[in-house]
Amino acid sequence: MSAPTTKADAKSFLASGLGIALFSSAVFGTSGSFAKSMLETGWSPGAAVTVRLTGAALILAIPAVVVLRGRWHQLKDNWLTILLFGLIGVAGCQLFYFNAVARLSVGVALLLEYLAPVMIVLWLWISSRRKPRALTAAGALLSLGGLVLVLDLTGAVKVDFVGVLWGMAAAVCLVIYFFITAKENDTLPPLVLASGGLLVGALTMWLVGLLGLLPMTFSTADTTLGPWTLPWWVSAVGLIILATVLAYVSGIMAARSLGSKVASFVSLTEVLFAVIWAWLLLGELPGPIQLLGGLLIVGGVVLVRVDELRGDRRAAAAGARALDHPNDVEPVPSGPVAGASRD
Repeated sequence: MSAPTTKADAKSFLASGLGIALFSSAVFGTSGSFAKSMLETGWSPGAAVTVRLTGAALILAIPAVVVLRGRWHQLKDNWLTILLFGLIGVAGCQLFYFNAVARLSVGVALLLEYLAPVMIVLWLWISSRRKPRALTAAGALLSLGGLVLVLDLTGAVKVDFVGVLWGMAAAVCLVIYFFITAKENDTLPPLVLASGGLLVGALTMWLVGLLGLLPMTFSTADTTLGPWTLPWWVSAVGLIILATVLAYVSGIMAARSLGSKVASFVSLTEVLFAVIWAWLLLGELPGPIQLLGGLLIVGGVVLVRVDELRGDRRAAAAGARALDHPNDVEPVPSGPVAGASRD
């Protein structure tokens, strides 16, 4: 294949992956607006999450069964991963985020949730007792400074403290979500993980609702989105189809096209899309100080990601240099090396 054709194919592939990733962020960003339009008519956060997870789980169950193709042992071998993903990464994360949305603007709630990467840095620092590199430390401090501005403690509009706690709880769940999904696992297709997690999350929400542990209040009152007054099911369908099914599926496609690290970079645009959707559909817009704080949070997360990518490149370069020298202690195996196929 000629060089120009190869370059054209590479550009086409990258453009396609970035387009899918941006689409995923855009539809993920609608969740807060659709949910809040329902919460304002009497829906409880638990009920909105339950409807969202149940509808998405039923829709994704069909392609998940096709992907499994009778290999049901994959579910048995990975039941704990699916269970934790569903309980914490899906049900817990969304429930806490929707509780935050009920008390805060959509943009502020999402900015609080996106402190998760900074929490990961702090957790790794504490657990490994290894000081983060300068760029990572700067990113963490920048995000923490952004958090102070987002809370706007000296502003005229006071931020609901309970809502802030819900947002921070969502961030903790998002940390666990990242740890689960980042784990290398060739025996569990991403679509099966997403479908199984949504099903576990839906069943969990129904169970705690039936036991009376979580308020479940549904409403058939019309919802308001932008200038339109619409039946309740329009917001529910948008929450299920756009913000969940299409968001998860396109997110998986983007991660496979771009790799998890680049895809996670692009996912930061979800904050921007969420603010835009909340402005268009709910008339919400964070104040100037909060917008500045949001930019600092996103900027801090970007610094952390850049430092991570630099570290990976340095490690790869060091590994390549090591392979240039013969091993004087252990014989070099002549057959395939275990794990050599990892990207």
